[in-house]
Amino acid sequence: MKGKAMKISIRVQIVVVTLTLLIGTLFCCWLINDKFLERYYEKEKYKNVQTAYEWLEQAGQNQTLETEAFQEKMFDFAYRYSMNIQVVDVNQRQVFSATLNTKELHDKLMQYVFRLTFFDDKDSPDLNTIFKSLDIRTNTEYIEMFGTLESGQWFIISTAVQNIRDSVIISNRFLGYVGVVAILVGCVVVWIVTTRMVKPIWELADISERMTRLDFDVKYQGRNVTEVALLGENINKLSESLERNISDLKTANNELQKDIEKKEKMEEMRKEFLANVSHELKTPIALIQGYAEGLMEGIYDDIESRDFYCEVIIDEAEKMNTMVKKLLTLNQLEFGNDVVSMERFDVVTLIQNYLQSANILIKQNNIHVKMQETAPIYVWADEFKTEEVFMNYFTNAVNHCEGEKVIDIRFEKKEGKVRISVFNTGQQIPEESLEHIWEKFYKVDKARTREYGGNGVGLSIVKAIMETMNQKYGVDNYSNGVLSWFELELVNEA
Repeated sequence: MKGKAMKISIRVQIVVVTLTLLIGTLFCCWLINDKFLERYYEKEKYKNVQTAYEWLEQAGQNQTLETEAFQEKMFDFAYRYSMNIQVVDVNQRQVFSATLNTKELHDKLMQYVFRLTFFDDKDSPDLNTIFKSLDIRTNTEYIEMFGTLESGQWFIISTAVQNIRDSVIISNRFLGYVGVVAILVGCVVVWIVTTRMVKPIWELADISERMTRLDFDVKYQGRNVTEVALLGENINKLSESLERNISDLKTANNELQKDIEKKEKMEEMRKEFLANVSHELKTPIALIQGYAEGLMEGIYDDIESRDFYCEVIIDEAEKMNTMVKKLLTLNQLEFGNDVVSMERFDVVTLIQNYLQSANILIKQNNIHVKMQETAPIYVWADEFKTEEVFMNYFTNAVNHCEGEKVIDIRFEKKEGKVRISVFNTGQQIPEESLEHIWEKFYKVDKARTREYGGNGVGLSIVKAIMETMNQKYGVDNYSNGVLSWFELELVNEA
């Protein structure tokens, strides 16, 4: 019942809106006719009289009043707009006349002239002005103009004002009849058209209802080229997509049955993690304990030796603190507790700012850093984690930089990605170690790693960060050094 009501309501709404528009348009036309048609009619009459006067004045100046071409033009104009026109000279000789009642119009002109000349009648209209007059005998109203042309002739222009009010009433009555017929015909047409329009919508509603029951076999078959057809195509695509996704979900549900194995694996990872942490902390703790006991027992009394012992303790404690922080970061990344915040930022500026802050480290190691000159490159990524990845790569490059002691940073755009690479001159990574460098606590050269305070966690953090952002990363050997790289998604600036 709900679907039926929906189908009827759409059609009714369209019919009601159309009917309202038709009635509103009809009412506006009636109101405009009633209020403004009479004024418009009189305004047009005034304009016609003024036009006739201007033509007469121009012909008088050009001395063409009595030419055949001008009189034919005036006859046509007077006939078209139901006007009576007469021009006489100072001797009352007719120069031009466009009227069926020449004598009557002549008498009216002479009457106006006589009243103006001999009686100075205040009620007499002014010369060369348009005015209204009423013929008492016929009860007919006229719009008239009389006076003299600059060439000296007298003229009169007269046009009867029909009873426009009656015409307005008749026009509105006719408009009402036509409007009623138009409304009835419009309702029938709209009802038929909306039936055709709503039919494919009913079909789409039925398809969507079957989709709620996970029945994806039915497809929209409409062949029209309207927006409804586009909606039908999208629903077909949605149906196919939902079918695939449900299939994928069922597959994923089967995979969830392997949770026990995953839990066991996680337990093994936890034990391995604790074992590695214990192993890594054992050496610094032993050093701290040994040097602290030496201080307590006063093995060396001189200040220089005591300062050395204290420096060793502080250095080892700092290494432990750094390792614990990195392990906490790695733990959050691996267990999904750290939220990745995708942002739009300029990766070139980020790296330039980091290099500026690492300037002291670069100078201490006598390293020459080269960076490819490039315009800003905007990417989508987690800005803080991107800096963490670059910092780990750059720190490794500094610690292993040998020979020419050059670090080269480059940017390469391709296929919607930007690859950021950090190359350092020095020894290659042994081929057998390349696949293990991403493992926690793995060290290629344990003695050297111990020397600069490394703990084998940095590249594990890189691996975890890049995988959370679903981007590629890697380390490659070159004949004169090692290149570390990672990729980020470019912002589409189009």
